[in-house]
Amino acid sequence: MTMEKDLFDVAGPVHLTSIDWNCLHHRRSVIACLVQGAYVLELDRQYDRKDHDAIAPPWWESFGFELTGTLIDDVDSSIFGAIYKYKPPASKDSSVEDAPKFVIAFRGTVRRKESLTRDSLLDLNIIKNGLHKTSRYTIAMQAVRNVVSTARSSNIWLSGHSLGSAIAILVGKNMAKLGMLLETFLFNPPFVSAPIESIKDKTIKQGIRIAGSLITAGLSIALKDKLEESSPKDSFAILATWMPHLFVNPSDYICSEYIGYFEHRTFMNKLGYGNIEKLATQNSIGCLFVRAFGNDSDPLHLLPSANLTVNLSHSPDFTTAHAVHQWWLPDQHLQSKQHHYLEMHR
Repeated sequence: MTMEKDLFDVAGPVHLTSIDWNCLHHRRSVIACLVQGAYVLELDRQYDRKDHDAIAPPWWESFGFELTGTLIDDVDSSIFGAIYKYKPPASKDSSVEDAPKFVIAFRGTVRRKESLTRDSLLDLNIIKNGLHKTSRYTIAMQAVRNVVSTARSSNIWLSGHSLGSAIAILVGKNMAKLGMLLETFLFNPPFVSAPIESIKDKTIKQGIRIAGSLITAGLSIALKDKLEESSPKDSFAILATWMPHLFVNPSDYICSEYIGYFEHRTFMNKLGYGNIEKLATQNSIGCLFVRAFGNDSDPLHLLPSANLTVNLSHSPDFTTAHAVHQWWLPDQHLQSKQHHYLEMHR
């Protein structure tokens, strides 16, 4: 069975007949399509669509990319990622210099019986902050290392949607710790937290966030010695120069908390409580307790810095708000802002 949303000619950005790599809308649209290509690669596998019957290739070939590799899960043999190489057109323009040489894209959960069990277990690992212990992450990390080693270039981009964004965050963080800052595009990345952003009353919402910051910062100070035993000092600050692109929708409870996470940091900084928030922003209460007992638990979703783009266009339901398709549609009402950890008060 072929769904219309999986067909490039029907659901893709066919209006993009030429790509200006200096244009943020073009970049976002193309990279989102490459993530969709990873999704459709897995669907082609499940429906046994091969060669001329495969419907995935237009999602990358339309923009001058070739597929150089796929990432295969060792548990269910599903395709969870794709490696693309850019082939510049014969008539190059100046923007081609800003194009990626390679893009590694990770798909999210595919809700079909062949992949749902494995994907759902990985979703659960995100909630438990245990994604770094899974073989899918290990395979992804090794693939990125191989591309970086082969390409010998910093112009390698990471991307992912939902579960795939979580994998891309984890890979991006670890590459940044090694000194390699990869351009990263995260569509609807999961934020493990109560959906405070969905509260309509702004005063109540701010009160909850302030209380959470005070409790988290207090626990961080009380457990300082224990935390330093289980985590390198200033590991959060080390990542501050890595600036991934986050694309979130306020109607998507899976990722919408990123809006409040960064807005609250700015709010606390303006109030003069930047020192408190610098402690709170890098920890979660659950992870603090786990690490206090000497166990490894890093809050995957917490980021020092980011370029946050919020889709303010009306989304009638969660399915639409969480879909990767929204990120290549024209005439969207998007709002972007950079958040720098190093700009918080010391």
